[in-house]
Amino acid sequence: MGHYLLEPLAARGVAALGLNTRYLGSDVALLLERAIQDLGAGVRWLRSRGFDRVLLVGNSGGGALVSFYQAQAEHLEVTDTPAGDPIDLAPEDLPPANGIALTAAHLGRSRLLQSWIDPAAVDEADLLATDPSLDMFSSANGPPYSPEFMARYRQAQRARLDRLERWARVKLLQLRSMAHGPRDMAFVVHRTLADPRCLDPTLDPNDRAPGTTVWGPPREQNLAANSMGRYTSLTSFLSQWARCSRGDGPENLARTSVPVLLVEHTADSSTFPSDHDIWCQAAAGRITRHKLDRGTHYLTGQPALIAQLADAISAFAERL
Repeated sequence: MGHYLLEPLAARGVAALGLNTRYLGSDVALLLERAIQDLGAGVRWLRSRGFDRVLLVGNSGGGALVSFYQAQAEHLEVTDTPAGDPIDLAPEDLPPANGIALTAAHLGRSRLLQSWIDPAAVDEADLLATDPSLDMFSSANGPPYSPEFMARYRQAQRARLDRLERWARVKLLQLRSMAHGPRDMAFVVHRTLADPRCLDPTLDPNDRAPGTTVWGPPREQNLAANSMGRYTSLTSFLSQWARCSRGDGPENLARTSVPVLLVEHTADSSTFPSDHDIWCQAAAGRITRHKLDRGTHYLTGQPALIAQLADAISAFAERL
């Protein structure tokens, strides 16, 4: 494990366990319902070692995952995946934690893809087929982007994501209706990094550098052969990326009862002020908010901010 918080937290007297899920290195077949089971194995091990206070630190995509975990740990409801496959979760698999810390936290993979998917893509089998009127990379549309364009853009993003979900369900039913047929199928989702906020700093403004993403220039990343959510399977798409996913971070956080620390990286080009406001609304009355001024998503080359983050998390942990 190489996360930048492990050593700083240990140096402050906070025992830190870095935990991978069974899907390490590839999320093509990832099921969130299994990922929380793996997280529970770590919490259960800590409890068996005598730790009476456990803080779940959700960084980046981990924020929604720990929120899903704690929601189910407090009120276990999940019995199957969105594809209808049974999941044998038991209360002992998911010991509740005592608190949650969210840092540079996305709202969840389904919400992320809804914000990032390219609505100008008009043919799922053709990488280059485009509706020019919805192309954020066309100078005819911006930046800056008008409110009218953004309204059409966001609506078209939801429509494309919903079309993919309907197709995935129909295809899954078709496959499983075959005698001795496959239970799942891999597929490609083209053009998944087209959030106008990456090019227009007046949208959801923070300290980010315009014209970039956490991985590079947005146009290149949008068309890249390997980008966010690019390769997936029918069952994994429904669990992770579709709007039917149970991994919505704020919705799950609202179902929890523990104290929450929210750390905003103000120069993040991947999470934005509106995201932090939504997290705060979900845990109203029990949330502590902290800002890392000029903090980028990964805090690369920002050791002073890493130390500040470790201070904030350790102080919060001591109050649990």
